[in-house]
Order: sequence, then C-alpha cells, then structure tokens
Amino acid sequence: MNKNTKKSFLRNGAVQAILASLICIVLGLFFGYIALLLINPAGAGKALVAILKNFLYYPSSVKVMQYFGSTLVKTAPLLLCSLSVLFAYKVGLFNIGAAGQYVAGAGACLFLALKLHMPWYICILGAVLLGAILGGISGMLKAYCNVNEVISCIMLNWIVLYIVNMILTGVKDPSSPYTLALSSENPSALLPTVGLDGLFAKNKYVGLAIPLAVIVAILVWVILEKTKLGYELRATGMNKNAAKYCGMREKYNIILTMMIAGGLAGLGAACYYLTGMEQWSVTQTSVPSMGFNGIAAAFLGGLNPIGTVFSSFFIQHITSGGAYVDKSMYCSQISDFITALIIYLCGFVFFFKLWMNRVLDKRDEKKAAKQKGGEA
Repeated sequence: MNKNTKKSFLRNGAVQAILASLICIVLGLFFGYIALLLINPAGAGKALVAILKNFLYYPSSVKVMQYFGSTLVKTAPLLLCSLSVLFAYKVGLFNIGAAGQYVAGAGACLFLALKLHMPWYICILGAVLLGAILGGISGMLKAYCNVNEVISCIMLNWIVLYIVNMILTGVKDPSSPYTLALSSENPSALLPTVGLDGLFAKNKYVGLAIPLAVIVAILVWVILEKTKLGYELRATGMNKNAAKYCGMREKYNIILTMMIAGGLAGLGAACYYLTGMEQWSVTQTSVPSMGFNGIAAAFLGGLNPIGTVFSSFFIQHITSGGAYVDKSMYCSQISDFITALIIYLCGFVFFFKLWMNRVLDKRDEKKAAKQKGGEA
C-alpha cells in the first residue's frame, strides 16, 4: 500500500510540476552564484543572501513588514500578468502581448483617474476593457486571418506603448517626465486599503490589489478546470478542427480567450498604478517587464493558477532583493540577471517532468522484471 501511495505521489502532475520548478530555482541560483564569483568572489555569498533575504535584510520588524507589503503590492500585477499568459496557453495560444495589454491597462486607468477624475472602480473597469480590446484584436487576427498571435502581439506591444505615452503626456507633471501623483490629483482613484495597511506597519500602498489578484487566480482555476466554458476553450486549444466538428465555436473561443487574457493583464496594471506606488514615465522607450516576467511566473508555477501565486511572489521577491546588494561590488541588476537565468530554465520545466517520468518508468520496469524472476 505504501509503495503504491509513493508511486502515485511521484506520478502526480502537480507534484512533478513543483519538483521541476524547484529544480529550476536551485539551478538558477547556482548559476547566478557562479556569475557572482566570476564578477567579484569576495562578496558573492553575501550578495546572494541579500537577494534571497530581500525585506528580511532590515533588523527592525516594522521595516520588515513595510517592505514585505511593498513586495506583495508588486506581486499582484505580476500574478495577474502570469494568469494572462497561463489562460491563453491553456487554450493553445501564446500571449506574449501581456506586456502591451498591461501598458494599455495602465494608460486607461491613469487617463480616467487623472484626466477625467473617475473613482477607482471605474478606472479598473476601463483598464480591463482596454486590455481586453487589445487582446481581442490579436484574437480576431488569429481566428479570421490565421495571423500568428505572437507576431501580432509583439507589433501591438510597441504601438500601444507610444500611443499611451502620447495620451498620458496630457496628465504629466510639468517638472518631471512622470504623470501626476494620484494622491494629490485624485485620491478617489486610489485603491482602498480594506484594512490591510495596518497589517503591514501602515504601508499605505497595501490594499485591495493583493486579495483581488488571489481571488482572480482562484476564479481562473475554477473556470478552466470546473466549467463547461473552460472545457470548450481547452478543447479548442488542443484541436480547433475537432472542436469545430463537435459544434464548438472555435473562432469565438479564440477571440474570447485573448480578450480574457488581455483583460487580466490590464487589471494587473490597474492593481499597480492605482496604488499610487509609482507614476508612469511618458518618455520610456521600452515596454515594462511586468508582462514578460509573467511568462516566467506562469511556467515556473507549472501552468497552474494556484502555483503561479507562489511563483509570482518568488520572482518578485528576488527581483526586489537586488536593491540590497553591495553596489560597490555589483550592480543592482544582478538580481534581474539571476531572475533571467531562472526564466530561461523555466523552458525546461516540461523536460524535467518528462525526465522524471522516464526515470519512474525504468524503475517500474526493473521492479516488474525482478518480480517475474522471483516468481520463476
């Protein structure tokens, strides 16, 4: 009984995904440590510890809780972007446009907040709607013109970036390249703290975004795994011709999938910029990395909505930890480099799972052969 339990445990897809993700993390940290040794061996160990500790770097418990809250605030949009990538991938689409949809959501919520002085819930709806429209454009091109969604998404990423920059120039602070601060311009657009700020030493940025992101992750899991809609979407992703033969609306499903994915990325932008933690720079010439990091979080989480909650936090944790590296020895981007290594290794998650299954198959074959030999 124990052997069968152990066997089924190791064969479990969720367990294999967790083990594969842990292998990616360990290898990424190992190669990152080697890079630190090559740059400056004197402080390699301390630098890696500083990255892993992040907010635990502070001896004061008050500071620890404040910066822990800030890490969670930055995790919320990353989680929603990873859910955007995951949702599309489950339906056989690769939403590399999560970055552009995130930009569209940022532009929509900030324009509504700063130009039209709308409350936070209207700003959120605007961000979700514009992100969904942008995703829907790629979905329509895929469904009706057979344009690869990766190509259309990449093109739209840059188009929407410069459009948002132009639009938000109208609400720019005259003395800086950043948009006006929500706290002074339109406090009603700030997300409510719902009492969470008190748990994190009165960190005013902590609030609704964190529980909202987790709730959305649970909803995505329910939709994909427990509903008829989720089944139809996944069936379309596996074989759209078979789905069409079974009476499913394959074109509609493709467009709907990309719209939902775009809406999730747009929501991620609203959950970040409506906290007031950061303003948008209208002079930036590169798409924010949040959408691209969502790809890593999705794969590191084993393409499971619940797994992405933890993988998103981990990636944001080590990314923020780069701020505590000794700048006289290493640049703060060293944590981004380690994150990039883990992101690269995420591509081997399925390879690790395949390798584990092969090892288990060989072990079972040897056991079966021994049992036959013993019986003979």
